[in-house]
Amino acid sequence: MQPNIGIDEGNRQELAKGLSKLLADTYTLYLKTHNFHWNVTGPHFQQLHLMFMDQYTEMWAAVDEIAERIRALGEFAPGGYKAFASLSSIKESEGTPDWQAMISQLVNGHEEVIRTCRKLLPQVQEAGDESSNALIGDRLRIHEKTAWMLRSLLN
Repeated sequence: MQPNIGIDEGNRQELAKGLSKLLADTYTLYLKTHNFHWNVTGPHFQQLHLMFMDQYTEMWAAVDEIAERIRALGEFAPGGYKAFASLSSIKESEGTPDWQAMISQLVNGHEEVIRTCRKLLPQVQEAGDESSNALIGDRLRIHEKTAWMLRSLLN
């Protein structure tokens, strides 16, 4: 049974495609952040270890929200590494970078998610999808703040 939520099927499918990219970007950044949490070393170990944990925990909850929004639109959410790799703009980390490179990669990752959100926002607004609009607004706020905080560690 298809949803009858006031958004036509074509728009629902297109919105779900955009949200699937956001899901893939968020999951990939989650995984990268979790990896860095495990492997960070250096003089700021404790601070970064805890900060990365806060960040990956927040993103873990976000991937569920994004996937559930895709389902509410009547589409299936991608869920495998292969699907995420084909959809995501965020690249995996090679090797184990030092703490400064980790932070730089995470800044770039958060900024990539921000750009994904901004590309999707006009489409969501045009379709009158207030639920997706609110979700994307929340994601923008969180990723912009996180990128700023990480960037501040490098200055």
